[in-house]
Amino acid sequence: MEDQEIVELYWQRSDRAIAETAAKYGPYCRSIALRLLGSDEDTEECLDDVWLRAWNSMPDDRPDLLRVYLARLTRWQALTRLRGRTRQKRAANAYTAALDELAEILPGGTEPAAELEHKELTAALDRFLAALPETERTVFLARYWFGYGVAEIAAAHGFGQSKVKSMLLRTRRRLWEQLRKEEYL
Repeated sequence: MEDQEIVELYWQRSDRAIAETAAKYGPYCRSIALRLLGSDEDTEECLDDVWLRAWNSMPDDRPDLLRVYLARLTRWQALTRLRGRTRQKRAANAYTAALDELAEILPGGTEPAAELEHKELTAALDRFLAALPETERTVFLARYWFGYGVAEIAAAHGFGQSKVKSMLLRTRRRLWEQLRKEEYL
C-alpha cells in the first residue's frame, strides 16, 4: 500500500491504518528502536507507543514522507524510554555513550537528546549537516542518530576504526566551532 493511502486511512480513522503501517514500516521502525534500546521487550513496547502516537497525531499532521515521520516518532519514543530507563537503573549502553560524546559540546551538556529537540539548535544542526561532505555526514548520522558503534561504521564503510574515530572527532570539533560561531555555546 502506498504512503498516501495509509495516511488517508489515518484521516478516515480506519483501524486498518495501524495494521498497514506496521506491515510496511514495522521492521524499519523496529530496527531504529532496537538499536537505541537494545532490548526486544522495550522495543515492542516502544513500537506500540509509536503506533498510538501516529494514530493520535495523524489527524493534525499529514506527513509528506511517512517513513521519515515514523522514524522521528520511533526515535523520540525510544529516547524517551531510554532516558527513563537510564534514570531508573543508571545503566548505560552504546547509544548513551555516543550521546555523552556530544554532551561535551552541546549547550547544557546533561541532556543532549533533549537539547537537540529545540527548534533553533535543530536548525543549526541541519545547516551543519547539510554543509558536510556526504561520507562525513553519513558517518556522523550513523553514530549519533542511529547509534551504530565505531566498529560497525568502520565495517560498513570499509574504513579502519581509527579513521572513523578521527573523522568523528574532527566533525564534533567543527560542530562545536559552528555552534560557538552561531552563539549557541
